[in-house]
Amino acid sequence: MDIPRVAIWLGLAIVSYLLVMAWNEDYHQQPVSNEPVAAEEAAPTDSGSQSQQPPDSGDSSSGTGDGFERPESDMASADRETSGKATGSGSNETTDTGDTIRVKTDVLDARISLNGGHLVEAWLPEHTRTLKSDKPLQLLQSDGELTYILESSLLGDGGSDRGHGNLTFTSESDIYRLDEGEDELTVDLTHETDSGVQIIKRYTFERDRYRLKVSYHIRNESNEPWNGYFSGRIVRDESGDPTGQRILGVQAFLGMVLSTPQEPYTKYEFSDLRENPLNRQVEGGWIAFLQHYFMSSWIPDQDETHRYQTRQRGDNLHVMGFVSPGTEVAPGEEKEIGSRVYVGPKIIERLQDIAPNLDRTVDFGWLFFISQPLFYLLDWFHDLVGNWGVAIILLTVVVKLAFYKLSATSYRSMANMRRVQPEMQRLKEQYGDDRQKLSQEMMNLYKKEKINPLGGCLPILVQMPVFISLYWVLFESVQLRHAPFMLWINDLSVMDPYFILPILMGASMFLQMQLNPTPPDPVQAKVMKMLPIMFTFFFLWFPAGLVLYWLSNNVLSMAQQFFIYRQIEKEQGKSAKG
Repeated sequence: MDIPRVAIWLGLAIVSYLLVMAWNEDYHQQPVSNEPVAAEEAAPTDSGSQSQQPPDSGDSSSGTGDGFERPESDMASADRETSGKATGSGSNETTDTGDTIRVKTDVLDARISLNGGHLVEAWLPEHTRTLKSDKPLQLLQSDGELTYILESSLLGDGGSDRGHGNLTFTSESDIYRLDEGEDELTVDLTHETDSGVQIIKRYTFERDRYRLKVSYHIRNESNEPWNGYFSGRIVRDESGDPTGQRILGVQAFLGMVLSTPQEPYTKYEFSDLRENPLNRQVEGGWIAFLQHYFMSSWIPDQDETHRYQTRQRGDNLHVMGFVSPGTEVAPGEEKEIGSRVYVGPKIIERLQDIAPNLDRTVDFGWLFFISQPLFYLLDWFHDLVGNWGVAIILLTVVVKLAFYKLSATSYRSMANMRRVQPEMQRLKEQYGDDRQKLSQEMMNLYKKEKINPLGGCLPILVQMPVFISLYWVLFESVQLRHAPFMLWINDLSVMDPYFILPILMGASMFLQMQLNPTPPDPVQAKVMKMLPIMFTFFFLWFPAGLVLYWLSNNVLSMAQQFFIYRQIEKEQGKSAKG
């Protein structure tokens, strides 16, 4: 097998892969069901059970072991109280949020409903909706366009406080701001039951943090014990990804992720949630909803066992959440129950410190063990030069240096193949009708000239995982969203508006082909000439950052190839003189 043939098959394999991905994205999606799903029925209770696990809602009938009955049906009971009468269909269903208060920090601008105390809207001031817009990106919202909110409530029917799920709260102010010099902002919502139990729902925000804490402070001044469970939920309809990009069928994941100690990262698409609702007991863990660049997540106490569940509300709303173990507050006591929340961009260094494996939501694909070191290096270059485009070029230089010897072996093999090309053509003309004899003579030629015809294949195959890993690094990193380079490139995460970079990339690929030996087969030669055109066409819609990487790689490859060819020519000149 000669090098041109390998290059042809490699190029066609890449093109075929892209076409298959596009077909799979367009035609292999599960149909969206329009039939409403009935609410879960309450599972029977067994007061004799001694289980200490969170309440069940479908795969077990055990009690709580906390000395009181478990809630009617966990998230299902809260779902009926929270959603009320679901109306509408499709993606336009909304939840009655009632009056809201505004909370503004340096990185979050949120709205909290007094009807249940749910987080119903959230803007990210540091991220604009589009490059040309100065309006902040809205991640959470509840309107006719998109339903995506974070609910939290108390479940339980013990004592005299039956049905805590849909409490109405009061607040001392309509607007809360994190002022200069303050590192923390506390927002208290208050509710007091008829029996004398004071419930304070507290949101705690931090400066320069997308994480926050949601907690209930239960002060029992009644004559009977208060019993309840904390539940956190993500409610999302099946609308598309408002920040997503689609490149020849390759699209960022949109859906839920559950992390457990046994399965650190399991993804669920909408079709999975419809067909197989989740109901699992997990020690620690977390649940999240992902879209391109951004996410929301509930991270409960990692030392407790929680029940993670999913269900459908009405036609097209998915409820994804958890229920924590029960808490009993004796008369005269005060206790706190709650969970941490993350609402914001998928930034690795911010997610690593919150929970195990939460940083994996920056999904670099199955080659993440290569992609992550490449990202850290890219991020380091950006800190050094302050420009993501320049950082991509510097990263390309490092990758080329790492594979310098392998590439040199490949280019030397190509140079030697080019040198003996006239002799190979003569053998083909002489033994063209006898393929067995032709193969034998060509092998003798390779042996005589000390040429390995496969010498250029291995370096190309070894570098392919790096190319794929870099693709996902540049595609998944939120830092490159709206990141400028220079001149007309003002956003490396979208395609070049004037197609200049793809054309330059195609031209560099064409020039690089001129340095390679011309295939003796006319068909191969024509295909080789078509490859730069094909790749230019595909790269027209690629993000400018990816095209910049490929262009830089081609230019460096040509420089290295030209340098090695000159070295070989000098070596041959010295040998001829000797």
